[in-house]
Amino acid sequence: MPRTVPAWYHPASSALRILIDYRPALRQRTGVGEYVHELARALVQSAPSGELVTLFSSSWKDRLPQDAIAGARTIDRRIPVRLLNFAWHRLRWPGVEALTGELFDVVQSAHPLPIPSRTAAQIVTVHDLDFLDHPERTRAEIRRDYPTLAPRAIRNADHVLVNSKHTATDVEHRLGVPSERISVCSPGAPEWPKRSDEPPDGYVLFLGTLEPRKNVGVLLDAYARLVTAGSTRARLALAGATPPEASSIIARTSDPPLAGHVDVLGYIDPSRRLDVYRRALVLVLPSHAEGFGIPALEAMTLGVPVIAANRGGLPEVVGNAARLVEPDDAIGTMDRVEGRGRFAAAV
Repeated sequence: MPRTVPAWYHPASSALRILIDYRPALRQRTGVGEYVHELARALVQSAPSGELVTLFSSSWKDRLPQDAIAGARTIDRRIPVRLLNFAWHRLRWPGVEALTGELFDVVQSAHPLPIPSRTAAQIVTVHDLDFLDHPERTRAEIRRDYPTLAPRAIRNADHVLVNSKHTATDVEHRLGVPSERISVCSPGAPEWPKRSDEPPDGYVLFLGTLEPRKNVGVLLDAYARLVTAGSTRARLALAGATPPEASSIIARTSDPPLAGHVDVLGYIDPSRRLDVYRRALVLVLPSHAEGFGIPALEAMTLGVPVIAANRGGLPEVVGNAARLVEPDDAIGTMDRVEGRGRFAAAV
């Protein structure tokens, strides 16, 4: 899947030494992990001769494969993720030079909090600012550290990378970061051919981590109305990682009227995503907040109809090629689902 190289990336005559935090892509390449992987791959592919792109990872259990991205160097440290995050976020220690034994010109964090460095330019990545308004939708280090530490860190970074114009506007206006220190690097469309027709036994698809800001509950409300009315034969498929906070959503799929009508597919490996989309009659993304919304772009590339929330970066991504709904309007979402593709003929 090709990605756009950031506008700030103009290497000088001497080779740059770039380090990228690859940890979000180490185990499950959900949205942030996929973004990091493809950005690093694009940098490697566009790097002039002699340029060095290094992938950094740390974990107690999971190891970073040396061939994670062809042409990139790897540095893998056996340090628990939570321990290193606490030290980096709260203590601003250890510096990447001490941790790796090397010097870099640029270090890029995959998140709003920077990688500590004595000498390198520090780039942070902002996918959205939902954690400022709704920390209750987050967990772990994000809930603990981002609301209090991220605004200052973003303002102090040498450069800020964002995934959409919507996020760029948020960072500029809400945090006071000058526009010249912000670059929009949006995900690119996958190289998938459009499908020729819709599957006769397809499903209504949600794809994304089952976390609070994804607002899967309103989709279950809408789908439950269709099931209760006896007006659908299409199943609902929930595809994506299932963190602990998803337990109530998963439990609900086993209770009437949803019982027997919903498939919880779990995390979808990148090698399987195309097949999952091919079987979809419609993709529904009712998220409260999305900095971008990669599933919407992937679905539209294949020709799958999209219903998306009128929030965050989703309207920017889908343009006039999708139906927009209010994220808390289950009835409106139900009406939109009923009106899409062959699914309309099945109800």
